Amino acid sequence: MNNIINVNELTHDYGHGRGVFEVSFNVGDGETLGFLGPNGAGKSTTMRHLMGFSKPQSGKVEINGLNCTKEHNKIMQSVGYLPGEVSLPEGLNGYQFIKMMQDMKKSKNDDRVRYLLDKFELDPSGSVKRMSIGEKRKLAVVTAFMNDPDILLLDEPTSGLDPIMQETFIDFIKEEKQRGKSILLSSHIFSEVEALCDRIAIIKDGRLISSVDAAQIKHGLHNIMTVEFDDPKDFADFGRSELDFKLRDRSTLKCAVVVDDEDINKFISVIRKFKIKAFSEHSVTLEEYFMHFYKNDRSFGGVSYA
Repeated sequence: MNNIINVNELTHDYGHGRGVFEVSFNVGDGETLGFLGPNGAGKSTTMRHLMGFSKPQSGKVEINGLNCTKEHNKIMQSVGYLPGEVSLPEGLNGYQFIKMMQDMKKSKNDDRVRYLLDKFELDPSGSVKRMSIGEKRKLAVVTAFMNDPDILLLDEPTSGLDPIMQETFIDFIKEEKQRGKSILLSSHIFSEVEALCDRIAIIKDGRLISSVDAAQIKHGLHNIMTVEFDDPKDFADFGRSELDFKLRDRSTLKCAVVVDDEDINKFISVIRKFKIKAFSEHSVTLEEYFMHFYKNDRSFGGVSYA
């Protein structure tokens, strides 16, 4: 798979812990990468560097092998960008704004524009100044997709849309994926990321801290096996096994073990030697996996990392 988007050791330090630090990832041809993190984590900063709005202090940022800072104009011919915060010129109506963007992109596809206006149920005849947040977001969606770009940079794309329009947008992006578009989708909404992304990169405090495949999420990122014993000796002996323990509680005689699919036989061979009072299995969701990195008590699948 050819890489369409390449971010290599991107660093821009704005001081006081703000910025991005040695961020590296890529997006392959026809792939959707989810960029997952809360507000302020560095998602929008990375997007601005990809758009050429900011220059890296160090590292490289490229789209289609072109430097995003030096060759911005060439890159924008094949990129659709949906910013996290929509700011529109107030002196225009929606049609005038669309016309302005068509002129800037040197692209005019009125059939595509009509399709998008119908899809997102937007009447652009009114003044941009008087549009609601949702209407402004829809107008930004139309202008981002109207020249049918091959590469999409989507920063919190459903922000401001009502739940019905959020579903419409997700269905639309699924169609774009089927058409082979390469997409970087920044979001803090787990359901959105799970529905659309092939891979997911988690960012915290400007640094990438984990990356997982969507296929892992569908089968549970990890399995947490919780085992309770009657006999303190069984509890102690089991606790000395070479397993990935996340909890050993002497007061309740409970143990919790992380067991990935490839280790299930090893777990069974160990556990069959003991008399068990109770047993439960829990598959870790994307949200729980994410919160493992973000919660102060490092909770993971209901099990505390002390």
